[in-house]
Amino acid sequence: MHTIEPYYNWRDYYIASDDDKSPFFGVQYNEFQFHKKIYNYFIHPQWDDISSNTLYVKVLFIDYINGSAIIELIGEWNDAINNDIMLLKRNLIDSMIEQNIYRFVLVGENILNFHGEDYDYYAEWAEDVSDDLGWMVCLNLREHVVEEMKSVNIHHYMAIGKSINLSDWRTMKPHHLIQQVEGMIIKKLI
Repeated sequence: MHTIEPYYNWRDYYIASDDDKSPFFGVQYNEFQFHKKIYNYFIHPQWDDISSNTLYVKVLFIDYINGSAIIELIGEWNDAINNDIMLLKRNLIDSMIEQNIYRFVLVGENILNFHGEDYDYYAEWAEDVSDDLGWMVCLNLREHVVEEMKSVNIHHYMAIGKSINLSDWRTMKPHHLIQQVEGMIIKKLI
Protein backbone atom coordinates (compact mmCIF):
# COMPACT_ATOMS: atom_id res chain seq x y z
CA MET A 1 0.00 0.00 0.00
CA HIS A 2 2.92 2.35 0.56
CA THR A 3 3.48 2.55 -3.20
CA ILE A 4 -0.02 3.89 -3.96
CA GLU A 5 0.41 7.63 -4.30
CA PRO A 6 -2.40 10.12 -4.61
CA TYR A 7 -2.77 11.40 -8.18
CA TYR A 8 -0.28 14.24 -8.63
CA ASN A 9 -0.51 15.39 -12.27
CA TRP A 10 -2.96 18.19 -11.42
CA ARG A 11 -0.54 19.99 -9.11
CA ASP A 12 -0.32 22.78 -11.71
CA TYR A 13 -4.03 23.44 -11.07
CA TYR A 14 -4.30 22.96 -7.32
CA ILE A 15 -2.28 22.05 -4.22
CA ALA A 16 -4.26 21.75 -0.97
CA SER A 17 -1.27 22.58 1.24
CA ASP A 18 -0.90 25.92 -0.62
CA ASP A 19 -4.61 26.83 -0.35
CA ASP A 20 -5.29 29.00 2.70
CA LYS A 21 -8.97 27.92 2.59
CA SER A 22 -8.03 24.24 2.86
CA PRO A 23 -7.92 22.28 6.13
CA PHE A 24 -4.58 20.97 4.85
CA PHE A 25 -3.06 24.43 4.35
CA GLY A 26 0.59 24.49 5.38
CA VAL A 27 0.95 20.73 5.77
CA GLN A 28 4.55 19.63 5.22
CA TYR A 29 5.09 16.19 3.69
CA ASN A 30 8.15 14.05 4.34
CA GLU A 31 8.63 11.78 1.33
CA PHE A 32 11.10 9.59 3.20
CA GLN A 33 9.24 8.90 6.44
CA PHE A 34 6.28 6.54 6.29
CA HIS A 35 4.24 7.00 9.45
CA LYS A 36 0.60 6.80 8.33
CA LYS A 37 -0.97 3.35 8.49
CA ILE A 38 -4.11 1.53 7.57
CA TYR A 39 -4.13 -1.35 10.01
CA ASN A 40 -0.55 -2.69 9.85
CA TYR A 41 0.18 -1.36 6.37
CA PHE A 42 2.06 1.86 5.78
CA ILE A 43 0.64 4.20 3.17
CA HIS A 44 2.36 6.87 1.11
CA PRO A 45 3.08 10.04 3.13
CA GLN A 46 1.26 12.29 0.62
CA TRP A 47 -2.17 11.08 1.80
CA ASP A 48 -3.95 13.44 4.19
CA ASP A 49 -5.36 12.51 7.58
CA ILE A 50 -9.01 13.15 8.52
CA SER A 51 -8.60 11.55 11.99
CA SER A 52 -9.71 8.11 10.79
CA ASN A 53 -7.67 4.99 11.46
CA THR A 54 -8.65 3.46 8.14
CA LEU A 55 -9.57 6.20 5.63
CA TYR A 56 -7.27 8.83 4.15
CA VAL A 57 -7.88 11.48 1.49
CA LYS A 58 -6.18 13.76 -0.98
CA VAL A 59 -7.91 16.88 -2.22
CA LEU A 60 -6.83 16.85 -5.86
CA PHE A 61 -8.67 19.91 -7.07
CA ILE A 62 -11.00 22.68 -5.95
CA ASP A 63 -12.70 25.23 -8.17
CA TYR A 64 -14.12 27.90 -5.87
CA ILE A 65 -15.75 29.79 -8.75
CA ASN A 66 -17.76 26.80 -9.97
CA GLY A 67 -18.16 25.18 -6.54
CA SER A 68 -16.48 21.87 -7.36
CA ALA A 69 -14.02 19.55 -5.64
CA ILE A 70 -12.27 16.31 -6.57
CA ILE A 71 -11.11 14.18 -3.65
CA GLU A 72 -9.26 10.88 -3.88
CA LEU A 73 -9.69 8.30 -1.08
CA ILE A 74 -7.70 5.29 0.08
CA GLY A 75 -8.31 2.58 2.65
CA GLU A 76 -11.32 1.05 4.32
CA TRP A 77 -14.40 3.25 4.61
CA ASN A 78 -15.77 2.07 7.92
CA ASP A 79 -18.87 3.84 9.22
CA ALA A 80 -19.77 0.96 11.55
CA ILE A 81 -16.71 1.21 13.83
CA ASN A 82 -14.87 4.45 13.01
CA ASN A 83 -17.81 6.54 11.78
CA ASP A 84 -15.65 7.57 8.82
CA ILE A 85 -18.45 9.52 7.15
CA MET A 86 -18.72 11.73 10.24
CA LEU A 87 -14.95 12.31 10.19
CA LEU A 88 -14.96 13.02 6.46
CA LYS A 89 -17.95 15.35 6.76
CA ARG A 90 -16.82 17.25 9.86
CA ASN A 91 -13.07 17.40 9.17
CA LEU A 92 -13.14 18.14 5.45
CA ILE A 93 -16.49 18.50 3.70
CA ASP A 94 -18.04 21.03 6.10
CA SER A 95 -15.16 23.46 5.54
CA MET A 96 -15.58 23.06 1.78
CA ILE A 97 -19.32 23.70 1.97
CA GLU A 98 -18.57 26.89 3.94
CA GLN A 99 -16.51 27.95 0.91
CA ASN A 100 -19.51 27.30 -1.40
CA ILE A 101 -18.30 23.96 -2.73
CA TYR A 102 -21.44 21.99 -3.56
CA ARG A 103 -20.34 19.49 -6.23
CA PHE A 104 -18.11 16.64 -5.03
CA VAL A 105 -16.32 13.96 -7.01
CA LEU A 106 -14.89 11.29 -4.72
CA VAL A 107 -12.47 8.99 -6.50
CA GLY A 108 -12.95 5.66 -4.77
CA GLU A 109 -10.89 3.14 -6.72
CA ASN A 110 -8.55 2.70 -3.72
CA ILE A 111 -11.40 2.02 -1.29
CA LEU A 112 -10.81 -1.60 -0.41
CA ASN A 113 -13.88 -2.21 1.77
CA PHE A 114 -16.94 -0.41 3.03
CA HIS A 115 -18.79 -1.09 6.26
CA GLY A 116 -21.96 0.91 6.62
CA GLU A 117 -24.19 1.67 9.52
CA ASP A 118 -26.66 4.49 9.05
CA TYR A 119 -26.99 7.26 6.53
CA ASP A 120 -27.57 10.36 8.69
CA TYR A 121 -24.34 12.13 7.65
CA TYR A 122 -24.93 11.29 3.99
CA ALA A 123 -28.44 12.76 4.26
CA GLU A 124 -27.04 15.85 5.98
CA TRP A 125 -24.41 16.27 3.26
CA ALA A 126 -27.03 15.91 0.51
CA GLU A 127 -29.23 18.47 2.25
CA ASP A 128 -26.29 20.87 2.65
CA VAL A 129 -25.66 20.94 -1.11
CA SER A 130 -29.23 20.60 -2.42
CA ASP A 131 -30.01 24.34 -2.34
CA ASP A 132 -27.20 24.93 -4.83
CA LEU A 133 -28.24 21.99 -7.04
CA GLY A 134 -25.17 20.21 -5.77
CA TRP A 135 -24.28 16.56 -5.89
CA MET A 136 -21.92 13.91 -4.57
CA VAL A 137 -20.48 11.22 -6.78
CA CYS A 138 -18.28 8.27 -5.85
CA LEU A 139 -16.32 7.42 -8.97
CA ASN A 140 -14.77 4.02 -9.80
CA LEU A 141 -15.80 2.09 -6.72
CA ARG A 142 -15.17 -1.65 -6.61
CA GLU A 143 -18.32 -3.69 -7.16
CA HIS A 144 -18.42 -5.17 -3.64
CA VAL A 145 -18.08 -1.65 -2.19
CA VAL A 146 -21.01 -0.44 -4.31
CA GLU A 147 -23.14 -3.38 -3.14
CA GLU A 148 -22.35 -2.70 0.53
CA MET A 149 -23.15 1.01 0.09
CA LYS A 150 -26.44 0.14 -1.60
CA SER A 151 -27.33 -2.24 1.21
CA VAL A 152 -27.42 0.72 3.62
CA ASN A 153 -29.15 3.03 1.09
CA ILE A 154 -26.28 5.44 0.49
CA HIS A 155 -27.15 5.45 -3.22
CA HIS A 156 -30.16 7.62 -2.29
CA TYR A 157 -27.76 10.44 -1.38
CA MET A 158 -24.63 9.86 -3.44
CA ALA A 159 -24.32 8.67 -7.05
CA ILE A 160 -22.55 5.30 -7.11
CA GLY A 161 -22.49 2.26 -9.35
CA LYS A 162 -21.36 0.93 -12.71
CA SER A 163 -22.76 3.94 -14.55
CA ILE A 164 -20.47 6.17 -12.47
CA ASN A 165 -17.13 4.84 -13.67
CA LEU A 166 -14.46 6.61 -15.69
CA SER A 167 -11.34 4.49 -15.99
CA ASP A 168 -9.61 7.24 -17.98
CA TRP A 169 -10.15 10.07 -15.47
CA ARG A 170 -6.40 10.60 -15.11
CA THR A 171 -6.13 11.59 -18.78
CA MET A 172 -8.57 14.47 -18.29
CA LYS A 173 -8.05 17.94 -16.93
CA PRO A 174 -9.94 18.51 -13.68
CA HIS A 175 -12.57 20.79 -15.23
CA HIS A 176 -13.25 18.20 -17.93
CA LEU A 177 -13.66 15.46 -15.34
CA ILE A 178 -16.22 17.54 -13.45
CA GLN A 179 -18.09 18.24 -16.70
CA GLN A 180 -18.02 14.55 -17.63
CA VAL A 181 -19.34 13.52 -14.20
CA GLU A 182 -22.06 16.17 -14.30
CA GLY A 183 -23.10 14.84 -17.72
CA MET A 184 -23.37 11.32 -16.28
CA ILE A 185 -25.55 12.61 -13.44
CA ILE A 186 -27.86 14.47 -15.80
CA LYS A 187 -28.14 11.40 -18.02
CA LYS A 188 -28.95 9.28 -14.95
CA LEU A 189 -31.72 11.69 -13.91
CA ILE A 190 -33.37 11.72 -17.34
